[in-house]
Amino acid sequence: MEKLSVPKALKAYGQRLNFYEKGEILDFKEIYFCGRSTCDKFEGDLTASDSNFDYDDKNGDYKIVEGDHLNYQFEILGLLGKGSFGQVVKCVDHKNGGVVAIKVIRNRRRFHSQAVTEARILQNLSNWDPEDSHHFVRVSGNFYFRNHLCIITELLSMNLYEMLKVNEFKSFPTPLIRRMAKQMLSSLCLLQREAVIHCDLKPENILLKSPDSSEIKMIDFGSSCLEKERMFTYIQSRFYRSPEVMLGIPYGLPIDMWSFGCILAELQIGYPIFPGETESDQIGCIMEVFGPPSMSLLQNASRSDLFFDSMGRPKPVIGSQGKKRVPNAKKLSQVLRTKDEAFIDFIRRCLEWDPQTRLRPDDAVRHAFIVGKELE
Repeated sequence: MEKLSVPKALKAYGQRLNFYEKGEILDFKEIYFCGRSTCDKFEGDLTASDSNFDYDDKNGDYKIVEGDHLNYQFEILGLLGKGSFGQVVKCVDHKNGGVVAIKVIRNRRRFHSQAVTEARILQNLSNWDPEDSHHFVRVSGNFYFRNHLCIITELLSMNLYEMLKVNEFKSFPTPLIRRMAKQMLSSLCLLQREAVIHCDLKPENILLKSPDSSEIKMIDFGSSCLEKERMFTYIQSRFYRSPEVMLGIPYGLPIDMWSFGCILAELQIGYPIFPGETESDQIGCIMEVFGPPSMSLLQNASRSDLFFDSMGRPKPVIGSQGKKRVPNAKKLSQVLRTKDEAFIDFIRRCLEWDPQTRLRPDDAVRHAFIVGKELE
């Protein structure tokens, strides 16, 4: 649709606009799309201010209507995903052409505040990576529409969890794991340089750029922060949550390397390496492979009493199936189901209990597994 002034848009498409929109449109200087004539728009109730004039559901999520517009510019093609933050929709950009993804943030103060931080970090990442060589989702702008912050990004393909599912949760070939590891490390090296913590790395947040390519992009900086501005104490999805976050130790950049190691292990075995049912079970899963943490680490842990007694001995953990987690019961090579010493060593160093000794991104890129050499 060509650019129209408001008077021309009202004349040409006024019959498509509801009562609410006929007032709202006056605040726009340029109109590119008003919604398909066949779409079933919500009417907009001027008396329902508590539900954002009936454009939000009870959770504060925007009511998505296929074929309707966002900001009189984007045509909604469908819903791509939904989370605690809000929704991601697939849209045609009638101003610039092409198809984009738009993250529509939930209309709640705490989600809005974090989304402002996310938008800033995404824009900074684009500025820090002008050549688009570090494998981050590209952001092209943001806007407010009907009290929702909306962040515009490039449209990507399936995520690594979906890829594992398509592969029937079987292991990926080592060359493919290495290729993806190199790309994720490129992202992590830039985050290390700029002191940004992603805070929620997991297979769902690593997406293929296109269905026929092994190029990946890191997405969802909705929990991210600068290392000097840590915002939350409860972060990361449980299977990928670092020990220091669970134990209540001040965290930093190394939490992302822990999650990264968990992701690579999952690509190797097809399912999470530490599938804890609870946080206690999660700690138990880690101890099964790596044994208990050192007493010196626990001395700095404000939550250690949830998992260990005063002598640093693990409290018993029994899963829902009645199975007891036994420290040092499994070898990492057994869990990873491989004899590749370089890969085993790489994962072990990514999954160090102590964040101070955990492998750093700038060192990881030189590891034997990443460069494709035998372990010396």
